[in-house]
Amino acid sequence: MKFCIEIEGAAVGGIGVRPGHDVHRHTATVGYWLGEDFWGRGIMTEALTAVTDFCFDNFPLRRISAEVFSNNSASARVLEKAGFTFEGCLKNNVLKDGKLLDSLLYAQTK
Repeated sequence: MKFCIEIEGAAVGGIGVRPGHDVHRHTATVGYWLGEDFWGRGIMTEALTAVTDFCFDNFPLRRISAEVFSNNSASARVLEKAGFTFEGCLKNNVLKDGKLLDSLLYAQTK
């Protein structure tokens, strides 16, 4: 599922939710982005909270998780403000712009 974040008729961001399969069929992962001009306004926290609530209310999900780059404290804070809990650090998990980074794992359960 993909959701657009729209402000005054313009797409300024998005949220994607990917449900799990087989033994993970009651879980999903979420990812999001927001245009830099809209950072720091609480927009993503509000949108993420709404999408998370919608998914828990309309699908048989028990857990929604997200990973953020360890150097992206603002995105980690969005997850925390939206009710997600830090679960751990995944060492050397992603390669971004030629740099090997850790990921921070967050989740919310129903």
